[in-house]
Amino acid sequence: MKATPLILVLAAGLNSCIGNILLKWSRISLPGDVGLADKFLSIGFIGGLAFYCINVVLFAKALDSMEVSVAYPILASSGFVMLAVTSHYLFGEPLHLSKWIGLALVLAGIVFLAREA
Repeated sequence: MKATPLILVLAAGLNSCIGNILLKWSRISLPGDVGLADKFLSIGFIGGLAFYCINVVLFAKALDSMEVSVAYPILASSGFVMLAVTSHYLFGEPLHLSKWIGLALVLAGIVFLAREA
């Protein structure tokens, strides 16, 4: 596989991770009594949506020359790995040994898929 489609998929995964981080931040940065409109018009929520849109554009471009059956698992799993580690450091979410083992297995799957593509 050419490196470019794989880089596009990984960049899409990164944008998905950033979008999810912003979405989480938008939920915890506002007080609980804020109205629904304020929650959905917050900078974090709108920023998260923007990064999701970039994710879709990058992923669509990667699909020009990459099988979706390979690209999507790489997208989803790379985003999951990045999100698990990032949310641990930014939000203090637990990252126990079992999660590390699971992340290692997911990374191994990414490597196998990328090699076969």
